Amino acid sequence: MSGPAQGPASGPLVRETGGPAVTIRPYQPFDLPGIYRVCLATGDSGRDAGPLHANPDLLGHVWAGPYPVADPGLTFVAADALGVAGYVLATADTVAFEAWRQEHWWPVLREQYPAELATDPGDGMIDWLSVAHLHRAAPPAEELYERYPAHLHIDLLPRAQGRGLGRALIGALFGALRARGVPGLHLGVGSGNPGAHAFYLRMGFTELRRGDWGSTMVIDLG
Repeated sequence: MSGPAQGPASGPLVRETGGPAVTIRPYQPFDLPGIYRVCLATGDSGRDAGPLHANPDLLGHVWAGPYPVADPGLTFVAADALGVAGYVLATADTVAFEAWRQEHWWPVLREQYPAELATDPGDGMIDWLSVAHLHRAAPPAEELYERYPAHLHIDLLPRAQGRGLGRALIGALFGALRARGVPGLHLGVGSGNPGAHAFYLRMGFTELRRGDWGSTMVIDLG
């Protein structure tokens, strides 16, 4: 994999002035708890997943935490006076990233959350789905990774939405990926989030394929 990036640059990349001031800047290690909070607060197809999770950390462990740990130079945050209000996080090489998670990320989590917890307790909580995911996660085999090796996750709290911050975050990420010579990027959009699908189309993504779960979307960065 690309390996941990060199230290993030200091200072804001973008200063958003519509409403309370929001700074878009490279990730810093102290942002990680805020990233976990945003991940949970947007984890139900953009809605608050907190009521569905007894453990507030599990979603972050699966969908957010490994990215800035593995490669901090490809995570950018939108921060205001209340903390992290949104983020984009990515890997430049999906196959290498998944191999890294198999060696460095999943083993400890699998010890902490054993497979027997991956069973629906019937109480309405869905932590068990995250446990099931971290136990079955395996390096993928996809032809699209040759042309579109990078992938991203982006989430914004309601207070940061509708202000152009999503576009600015992705713009910062695209710049970092192009600087590394990454040819393309893919992502998945769940069928329950049509607003995100429309947003990515506006950003220049195209839909490569569609399934019952949602859409695989891609963009060339060259």
